[in-house]
Amino acid sequence: MGGEGSMMHMIHTLRNNKSMLNKRKDRRVINGSFSGEKLEFQNTATHEDLIKIRLKLQKERKQKLLKTIVIFSIFMITFLSVIIYFF
Repeated sequence: MGGEGSMMHMIHTLRNNKSMLNKRKDRRVINGSFSGEKLEFQNTATHEDLIKIRLKLQKERKQKLLKTIVIFSIFMITFLSVIIYFF
């Protein structure tokens, strides 16, 4: 029958890919982040520091939102003026 060679090639390719995946996973476990060590961070920030950080992030978020709104508004005004001019 036709196609038996291509099916056999597909089976070999899948088997080779699966064996390569297993080797990669083993190498990753040995080398680093999954070595069983826990990362511990000491919380040295006070409650006031956390409030300052929160307020700073809120301020930055508001500034980004304002910039986005201004840029979008300028783009829409330009786009609408071009559409009105040509129609």
